[in-house]
Amino acid sequence: MHTEILWVAPTVALVLGYLLGSIPFGVLLTRFASAGDLRTIGSGNIGATNVLRTGRKGLAAATLLLDLAKGAAAVWLVDWLCPGDGMVAAAAAFLGHCYPVWLRFRGGKGVATLMGIVLALHWPMGLVYAVVWLGLLALVRISSVAGMAAAVSAPVSGALFGRFDLVMLLLALAAIVLWKHRDNLERLVAGTEPRIGRGRNTGAADGGTDPDARPHG
Repeated sequence: MHTEILWVAPTVALVLGYLLGSIPFGVLLTRFASAGDLRTIGSGNIGATNVLRTGRKGLAAATLLLDLAKGAAAVWLVDWLCPGDGMVAAAAAFLGHCYPVWLRFRGGKGVATLMGIVLALHWPMGLVYAVVWLGLLALVRISSVAGMAAAVSAPVSGALFGRFDLVMLLLALAAIVLWKHRDNLERLVAGTEPRIGRGRNTGAADGGTDPDARPHG
């Protein structure tokens, strides 16, 4: 009986975190605003960058903020309900965003949601994340570079702040962000990754653009 009880809190954290993270705000907002099915626009990605391709900057900004907020909310809510299981919720929320069951596991790239998670786990690390993301965005004007660098900064800042309890989790999540950006990495190597402001297929959120990608069905 005691062993069964021990599994209750982690299970709640896992399910609640995944459900919160899997809310596809980009898809919902564009649908409610009659801006089309986001999965058939541009890259088919559900993040704010692809929402920007609809020409609705307000929807893109709302998607960015809500994707960030759901990552933070998952950690905070689970820590309140099940103290000590925030990291479980963090991992589940991130996976929910990147691989939502409702969209056949075709989700976003996780940059905004990871920022919310990092802020909730240890806010000084979240500030570092934001500075790296926004700073590189302004400096190099390549969204994917800024997003990937911000993700990699999370485990690095975790080590620098002495939060070694978070480093392995953040390393794993950063690796998933890099994997989700594999098409961007190929274009960076080829020198064809677009910069912000060049054409309607550019944007500043969710880690970059996918001008050559096929829409998800």
